Amino acid sequence: MKNVLYASLLLGASVLFAGPVQAQQQPASTAATFTNPLLPAGADPWSVYYNGYYYYTHTTGRNITLWKTRSLSQLRTAPSKVVWTPPSTGPNSREIWAPELHRIQGKWYLYYAADAGRNPDHRLFVLENSSADPLEGTWVDKGQITDATNKWAIDGSVFENNGQLYFVWSGWEGDANGRQDIYLARMQNPWTIAGPRLKVSTPVYSWERNGDLNNPNDVPHVDVNEGPEVLSHNGKLYLIYSASGCWTDTYALGMLTASASADLLQPGSWAKSPTPVFQQNAANKVYAPGHNSFFKSPDGTQDWILYHANDEPGQGCGRFRTPRAQPFTWNPDGTPNFGNPLPITQPIARPSGEK
Repeated sequence: MKNVLYASLLLGASVLFAGPVQAQQQPASTAATFTNPLLPAGADPWSVYYNGYYYYTHTTGRNITLWKTRSLSQLRTAPSKVVWTPPSTGPNSREIWAPELHRIQGKWYLYYAADAGRNPDHRLFVLENSSADPLEGTWVDKGQITDATNKWAIDGSVFENNGQLYFVWSGWEGDANGRQDIYLARMQNPWTIAGPRLKVSTPVYSWERNGDLNNPNDVPHVDVNEGPEVLSHNGKLYLIYSASGCWTDTYALGMLTASASADLLQPGSWAKSPTPVFQQNAANKVYAPGHNSFFKSPDGTQDWILYHANDEPGQGCGRFRTPRAQPFTWNPDGTPNFGNPLPITQPIARPSGEK
């Protein structure tokens, strides 16, 4: 749950990336390795690969900024550009969270959460761009994207399965804070949800329910499932989500599994793993790892996880979070094996095929 305290802390970090970076052609790096973090600050990292370039974004809090690079491990030297600034007032004018960039049906779409200054009013919105390069062209506001309930919603993402587009997000069942669930719905097109939402995950295990708040202006506790992202592998879908409050050191990744041939909107289609699949590692000085996304190496031979984390305990979900990347493998049963979050001092071989 991203609360008002988180938003105020985040804005301190967003100053680093609030404006366009006037970078020249990204210099080539001959180093065989890199170390995390990828940037000095940045929560909720996301990337997509298209036509030889990675396009990266993260939460700045007050705009949407895109980075463009051939080598995601060299993100620090990549040019960036503010592609969208919110209106001065209105339902999508404040607290711009967790943008995601998707290439769908020949156009670019940016999904993001926003409100007018009050967290209970957070909803999801979408922008469209017909340009081949998302740093160019015009971003057209396609408005709010919602199901019929129109409840609190953040962390929207899109995936396709068997020719059908789906929208997945974190939301409230009712109108009061206290628990965030993961919802799924079919899409009519990239900016319209078609049909009712299905609650596919709610916090049930103890590791999903660390969420005490010490904020007199908020509720005392929140159970959290958020940041859903879908991996497809060998006929299975793996919905990886973040659990527990992002302000806790125990923020971690959980997993739901479904057959790619199942009716994804049937409650019994998704099975939840009873233990986290990626979590803090005090020995490596990595705390609160979460809100991840995934990418392939440029040559398509490796799978990588992109996530944010803190270097010290108690740093919460504000300006200390940094984006990190590391490769992952697959278990014999087909499930992803993310291993342990690596320390920031450890050299990591660059993604295969990077120039």
